[in-house]
Parts: sequence; structure tokens; C-alpha cells
Amino acid sequence: MDLYKTHLTRRELVAEDTMAFHFARPDGYDYQAGQSFQLTLIDPPRTDDKGPTREFTIASAPHEPELMVAMRLRDSAFKQVLRDAPIGTAVQISEADGDLILHRDAARPAVLIAGGIGVTPFLSMVRHAARESLAHPIYLFYSNWRPELAAFLPELQQLQQSHPPYRLITTMTDPAASAQPWSGQTGVIDAELLKGHLPDLTSPVYYVAGPPPMALAMLDLLQDLGVEDDAIKSAEFYGY
Repeated sequence: MDLYKTHLTRRELVAEDTMAFHFARPDGYDYQAGQSFQLTLIDPPRTDDKGPTREFTIASAPHEPELMVAMRLRDSAFKQVLRDAPIGTAVQISEADGDLILHRDAARPAVLIAGGIGVTPFLSMVRHAARESLAHPIYLFYSNWRPELAAFLPELQQLQQSHPPYRLITTMTDPAASAQPWSGQTGVIDAELLKGHLPDLTSPVYYVAGPPPMALAMLDLLQDLGVEDDAIKSAEFYGY
């Protein structure tokens, strides 16, 4: 596997306790929307039993000049070091990998199902689809506990205006705990929600990304709805 050295260029909060990190894109670094890489801290001041390397989805799109990842801020040594790292800190990344990429048949809808920070591969996909004016009908079902935790929500909402084949369906599972008003969809992503927005449940290709319990629940749901295994792609996001 090829390895590349790069450096941190900037970071920003994109939701409550959620930060995006931007890195310079090495010359010749190519990837497809939805893929991931291994990010390694170089001689970090502290580490833990999981070591200095973690896997992250690339949340930026392939046409962009920087590489961006986003993560929930937790107490792990890895995340603390990256959160506090000075701009310009060198890191190592692997070549991009993974098959959570958009299918080629534009006549077949893509249904993206995201729980929390699992939205990152789908942000890359939707940015790419808008940039390339892809004809695929895209439905993004995006679930969070409350609006403050919904990373990239304003951008994902705005992309509907610039790219009509894409539709966003956002739901909150605990809106009563929010300090912000929420008048949108509530509850979990379930069969009723899918049936309410999809003309046909068995024709799309489904993409699922989120914490393991959510991802596994979605896989069970899709199988119960009669979706074939080869029409489902999934990725589990661990908290590290």
C-alpha cells in the first residue's frame, strides 16, 4: 500500500463536539467519493493501546484541493493529539481504499442511510454528484439525536437547490433534548420512513454508514424489506 506524507492545514467545528480536519492533498493523490484512508500521527506526544493510526472516510470530494475528514471529539489519545496539533503538523496517509462508492447505472436510485458522523462518505458523494451533474436519483436519509449533532446539515440542505436529483430526509431521534427548535421528521429510520419517500424499495442500491448498532439494524431492516444482499453496501463507524 502506498503511503503519503501531508500536513494539517486547518480545522473547524462542524457540529457539537464534531470537528473537521483539512490536510494538504499530496501530488498524484486520487480517490473516489466514499472511499477512506489510514491516517497516522507521526511521533505523537501520547498514544494508547490502539496506536497512532486510524481509518477515516474522506469527506471532501475528489475535485477538491484539500483532503478533509471529520470526527466526533472523544477522549482517546489519538483524537486529543489531533485536536491540539498545531497547523502544519505532518501526518501520514495511505492510499484510498473501500467499495462504498456510487454505482455506475444512473437510472438506478442510490439510497444513502447515515447515522451521525457516518454521513461523511455521503457528503463526498453528494458533493461529487453535484459537481459532475450526475443523473442518479439520490436519497440521503440522515439520522441524529438532535440538530446540534448533525454535521454538515446546512450544506446538505443547500445542495438540494443546486442538484435536483438529490433529496435529503433528516430525522431526529431525541429532539426534545435540543436547545434548537426542530419541526422536521422525528424518530428512527424505519420501514415507514423509507416507504414514505421511495417510489420502489427494491430497485435502489443502498449505502449504510454509521455506528455499528445502527448499521446492523439498517441491514436487518433492508433484508426484511426484500432488498437483495448485493444491492447493499455498508460501513461501520467506530468511536475510537
